[in-house]
Amino acid sequence: MNKIALIIRREYVTRVRKKSFIIMTLLTPFLFALIFIIPALVMTNEDKDFKKIAVIEDGSDLFKNVIPDTKDTDFEYLEGVKLNDIRNNFSEMGYYGVLYISPDLVANPDAIQLISRKQPPIGLLDHISGSLEKEIEKQKLLAYNIENLDEILRTINTSVRIQTIKMDETGSARETSTGISMALAYIGGFLMYMLVFMFGSMVMRGVIEEKTNRIVEVIVSSVKPVQLMLGKIIGVALVGLTQFALWIVLTLALVMVVKTNLLPEGAMEQIQQLPQSFAEADQASAAGTSGTTISAEQLTEFQKIFAGALSMPWGLIIFSFVFYFLTGYLLYASLFAAIGSAVDNETETQQFMMPVTIPIILGLVVAMGTMQNPESSLSFWFSIIPLTSPIVMMARIPFDVPAWEIALSMGLMLLTIVGAVWMAAKIYRTGILMYGKKTSYKELWKWLTYKG
Repeated sequence: MNKIALIIRREYVTRVRKKSFIIMTLLTPFLFALIFIIPALVMTNEDKDFKKIAVIEDGSDLFKNVIPDTKDTDFEYLEGVKLNDIRNNFSEMGYYGVLYISPDLVANPDAIQLISRKQPPIGLLDHISGSLEKEIEKQKLLAYNIENLDEILRTINTSVRIQTIKMDETGSARETSTGISMALAYIGGFLMYMLVFMFGSMVMRGVIEEKTNRIVEVIVSSVKPVQLMLGKIIGVALVGLTQFALWIVLTLALVMVVKTNLLPEGAMEQIQQLPQSFAEADQASAAGTSGTTISAEQLTEFQKIFAGALSMPWGLIIFSFVFYFLTGYLLYASLFAAIGSAVDNETETQQFMMPVTIPIILGLVVAMGTMQNPESSLSFWFSIIPLTSPIVMMARIPFDVPAWEIALSMGLMLLTIVGAVWMAAKIYRTGILMYGKKTSYKELWKWLTYKG
C-alpha cells in the first residue's frame, strides 16, 4: 500500500503542476461565470434609445391609435400621407422608422411592413404584432354583433396549469416539477459523460506517455505493474476531483466579484425580479396601457420552478453523482489503462477505443431519451447495465427512481469494477513492457487467459 500511495502522490503532484492543468483550471471558471454574467450584462445594456415611429395606412382607419406608446417608443399616426412620400427621408424627419399597415391586414397577416435604418429589437416587433393581433381578433368578433366585447375578452382569457403530485406506496404525496427534473437529468447525464470520458482518457494518455519514454521500465523495477496501474488511476481521480472542486469554487468567486465590482448596480437584481416585471407588464396589458405579449402566467411558472427545485431530493442526487462519477471513472479508467498499456502510441489506440467509447456514447443518447420517458424499459436496463448506468441512472434519479433499482445499479457497478480492474491488471502486467509489436485482440485474449 505504501508503494501505491507513493505512485498516487507522484501522479497527483506531477499533473497539478502541469501548465495545462493550471490553464484549464483557471480558464474554465471564466467560461462558467460568463453563463451567469452575460444575461445580466445584456439586460443592463438593452436598447434604451427613444424611438418615434410613423404609422401609415392606405385610406383606412381600422388600426388608428391601436398600438399604444411605451416609455421608449411613440407611434405617430399620419393621415393623408403616402408611404412613398416619406419612404426615403423618414430618418431626416426624426422618425426611427415607418410602419406601413395595409388594409388587407385582417385577411393577410403579412400585409404589414416596418421600414427602418437599423434592425429593430425583438421587443418592439412583439409589441406591435401583439397590439395588432388583439385588434384583429376584436374586429372579427364584432362581426357577430356581440355586446360588451371588451369585458367578454377579459373574462374568457384562461390558462390551465397542471399541478403534478407524486404519491409513494405509503400514501404520502409531494409536488413535483417535470421541467426541473428534465433539466437536472440533462445536466447530470452530460456532466457524467464529459467527466468520465475526459479523466478516463487522461489515464490512457499518461500510460502511453510513460511507456513511450521508457520511464515505466524504471518504475516497474520497484513496484508491481498492478500497483502502478492502481496508483495512476487513483492519482488521476484525485486530480479530477481537485479540478472539479476548484471549478465550482472559482466560478462562484468570479460571479460574486463581477456582481460586486463590475456589473452596474442592480443588474443581478433585475434578473431576480423578472417574475415581478412579467406580472406588472401583464397587468398593464390588461388595463390597455401596453401592447406587450408577456403573460402573467410566467410569474406563477417561476414560482412553480423554484418550488419544484426545492422539492428535489438533493441529498440523493449529490450522493449518486459522486458515487457514479467515482465508480464510472474507475471502470472506464481501468479499461483505458489497459488500452494504453497494449499500444506503443496514441494512433494505435483507435482499434481498441471503439468497444469502450460506444457504451459511453450510447449511454448519453439513451440519457437524452430518458428525459422524455424515464420509466421505459430501455431506460431501466441501461441504468442497470454497468457500462451505461453512470450516465443513464443520473438522468433517471431526478424522476424518483425506486430505491431497489438504485441499489441494484450501484451493486452491479461495484462488482463490475472488481472484474474490470482484474482484467485490466492482467493486460497491463504484460502489455506495459511490450514494445515494437502491434497488439491484436487475439493477443489480448492470450494475456487475459495467461496463468502465471
